[in-house]
Amino acid sequence: MTACSAVRPFRGVYPVAPTIFHEDGTPDPDGQRRAIDFMIDARSTGICILANFSKQFVLSDAVRDDQMKLVLEHVAGRVPVIVTTSHLSTDICVECCRAAEAPGAAMVMVMPPYHGATFRVSEAQGLEFFRTISDAITIR
Repeated sequence: MTACSAVRPFRGVYPVAPTIFHEDGTPDPDGQRRAIDFMIDARSTGICILANFSKQFVLSDAVRDDQMKLVLEHVAGRVPVIVTTSHLSTDICVECCRAAEAPGAAMVMVMPPYHGATFRVSEAQGLEFFRTISDAITIR
């Protein structure tokens, strides 16, 4: 559990941070830090990064990892950070959740891998997915 999550409940405003890129499509770390600082300076309660249905699914795993580490390091516990770790594979999602927890994510946001108009599973399978994720990490 991070210092932020141990001290206060999750309430308030957690905006989704944009992922900042240079014109050539490569990540812009300085721009990312400025965006994060703006959100903190604007008194956001916390920040959510790599949100579902955002840039999260068009970034490589390496870029997602770099973005997560950059933001968590830069925030340095000033506000809680929610890291989106959704993945189509339960095992990979568990790895992503653990990778977010280790450097200080206060919470993970996970969409079940069974989304879409034609790809459905039973309620029991969905519950098992979330149980597996919950059992793999200590943050909630």
